[in-house]
Amino acid sequence: MGALGGSTRGRVRAGDHAPSPARRLVDSARCACSSTFPRFLRARSSTVVGILNGVDYGTWSPDVDTLIPARYDATDLTGKARCKAALQEELGLAVAAAPPLFAVISRLAEQKGVDLVADVADELLATSDAQLVVLGSGDPPLENALRALAERLPRRVAVRLGFDDALAHRIEAAADLFLMPSRYEPCGLSQLYSLRYGTVPVVHATGGLVDTVEDYDFAADRGTGFVFRAFGHTPFLEAIRRALALRQDAGRWQALQRRGMVCDFSWDAAATRYRTLYEAVLARPVRLV
Repeated sequence: MGALGGSTRGRVRAGDHAPSPARRLVDSARCACSSTFPRFLRARSSTVVGILNGVDYGTWSPDVDTLIPARYDATDLTGKARCKAALQEELGLAVAAAPPLFAVISRLAEQKGVDLVADVADELLATSDAQLVVLGSGDPPLENALRALAERLPRRVAVRLGFDDALAHRIEAAADLFLMPSRYEPCGLSQLYSLRYGTVPVVHATGGLVDTVEDYDFAADRGTGFVFRAFGHTPFLEAIRRALALRQDAGRWQALQRRGMVCDFSWDAAATRYRTLYEAVLARPVRLV
């Protein structure tokens, strides 16, 4: 989350009168750091505020994106199908609309849950007609495992090691689902991009992921993605299968995409929260410690 992006202990103390707790932010900091700072945050958890990152929709939005083959928006998703076909051809995948195209754009590390992606990939690909595209670099064992999968199934799996911003845009525009099973994630941006591009996120219930993706409720037909609570092979695969089941209902699936696409995670929204927080802090005396 953005509120602690460059914080020091002094700055946090200056915000002691902030209005709302951010328990998940504290938990993410505890996972991410080995210093005393997470313990300091936990001691002040009732006054810590987490503010989500913002997205630059002037760059990351399919209606204005100059890096994708076809533009589209929540009122007309036709361009997304064109983007999918173009990416499949570019990466050597079988060009077809029906197979669900899963995407991962990430640092290839256990913190990002990429080992879990590699763990479920064989079963997912063996029990469905799914395709998978991965963009990123990181831990050599994970790179090797994903590369081996792509070599074994070249028409269904594409792996590009390294980072390519233009390709990242094309993947977001083309994919049907985005996999983000991070072990911990203070905020995250990829799930926010995915929501905007109608690429349904499947995420682990941690940090900013669970704050920004609403788990789909079949009974109420409500939600913006799929969330799994316990970190592990079976819960992750079950969330993926829930998503694949819903995708069989084109009307509900497109409604799910559109709900995500109209969410506002812009910097305007984040800036408003920062301003509200700063005004609340300035209205109260700073306690010197």
